[in-house]
Amino acid sequence: MTEICLGFEVHQPFRLNRRFTEEMARGKSPSELPDIYFDNSMNREIFLRVARKCYLPATGIILENIDRYRRDRKKFKVAFSLSGTFLEQCMRWAPELLDIFTDMAKTGCAEFPCQTYYHSLSSIFSSDRTEFVEQVQMHRRKVEELFGMRPTVFENTEFLYNNSIASTIAAMGFRGIFTEGAERILGWRSPNFVYRASSADIKVLLRNYRLSDDVAFRFSNRDWEGWPLTADRYAYWLACTPGTCINIFMDYETMGEHQWPETGIHEFLRWLPGEILRHENLEFSTPSELLRHEPVGEIDVHDFATVSWADAERSTNAWLGNDMQRTAFNHLKALESWVRKAGDPELTRIWRLLQTSDLIYYMFVTPGPSGLVHGYFSQQFPSEAFWVFMRVLSDFYTKVSERLGSSGRPLRLLRPVPPDRAFHLFEGGRYINLSAHSLRELADVVRIAPESSLREHLVNGDVRRWVEETIEDRELAARLGKRGLENLRGELVRELELRLNELEKVNSYNFSNSAGKNRRDSGD
Repeated sequence: MTEICLGFEVHQPFRLNRRFTEEMARGKSPSELPDIYFDNSMNREIFLRVARKCYLPATGIILENIDRYRRDRKKFKVAFSLSGTFLEQCMRWAPELLDIFTDMAKTGCAEFPCQTYYHSLSSIFSSDRTEFVEQVQMHRRKVEELFGMRPTVFENTEFLYNNSIASTIAAMGFRGIFTEGAERILGWRSPNFVYRASSADIKVLLRNYRLSDDVAFRFSNRDWEGWPLTADRYAYWLACTPGTCINIFMDYETMGEHQWPETGIHEFLRWLPGEILRHENLEFSTPSELLRHEPVGEIDVHDFATVSWADAERSTNAWLGNDMQRTAFNHLKALESWVRKAGDPELTRIWRLLQTSDLIYYMFVTPGPSGLVHGYFSQQFPSEAFWVFMRVLSDFYTKVSERLGSSGRPLRLLRPVPPDRAFHLFEGGRYINLSAHSLRELADVVRIAPESSLREHLVNGDVRRWVEETIEDRELAARLGKRGLENLRGELVRELELRLNELEKVNSYNFSNSAGKNRRDSGD
């Protein structure tokens, strides 16, 4: 008997306000900032549109099918991984949808795996993973509160997985974890079996991405040799596929938003359970039910080879593939200890909303099929997504520094600035594709910039002026003003690193104690 595990990722981000300027946030309290940083008018409009086209009709169809086969020997079962931000929008703008999910939970045929509450990239922030653990705890508590069940299986943001993530999740008491059945981690092996993590006592469930993407991406493609894809044909493909379990996992928005109702996707969903259950060798199982199988091998993914389900590369490239994304990511994660030191729940929540993976995903620039997918979700140019994010993040740095009072001044000097205020390096009047959005980035680009460009900027006083007027670090500017042009790169790097060390060590903060506490609490 082959077990079919049908799972859906259900997530909506809080998108940023593209019209945001720092003047809009001047004098505002932390509780007022979410409605300034984020465009909740647009967020509401998008959520209600997707609810109308996808969430409400598709969830209704699934609940009908659960009821239809509920008393049969072979039941229809399904899994939903609902992000915390989706649940918040659901409670805010479509509570009737949450009622349907609650009714579904009562049937015993629906399971709700755990994920990071904010659908964030916190699992790749650092080896400590304090923030990651806290977000997983938040989500687990929310699932228990809403649906009365404690998740035993974990599905990380966009299926991000490596050995360290698996170890962290195992230490929190989870028994299973999903990830992508990519060839680079499987080799010749099939994704249609249960495996174990090489680093921890936890079972690994692998998505069959080909069969999943047949529905998620190819369903309405008339040039695809499998078109038109009907429920009976798809069920036949599953019946002919060898293995213990076939994990079909996709974005829930496939069911009416990515694939419009006019494509026949709702009828496909309506008839699929029955067509699958007609085959004697197929039945449905929830993720936790698959854990009864003994693993057939190990999955070993080094931390520097993290796998995901995103794009053709199935790596972290979807979020860290270009300089804009790395700038945004690095400055976002650098805030962790400062936000914790501030101890303001409203500021902590904003920082976590900014961690939502979509916001950096929108900055992807590589052309081709992957770029088209990113553009579909973003509906804006990558550079625009970066500008908006950096304007908000720069202002948020200022708000955290203000909350910290006099001890927050170093954070203000370490803050990133948006592209229109960044230090752009030129040579002979020509931009040389190097920019610094903060003192840390300035130290980095000085190391690699042509000496002729550095000399030109130093002679003109550009570096000192940017540090003094934009970063507002008059102490460092005074030091730079005293430096000559001999060994200019070495002297400049030395001054910048000295200043960075001075500013960063101010926030030594009891972070190690906090991290230790959260590790002790990780079994929550």
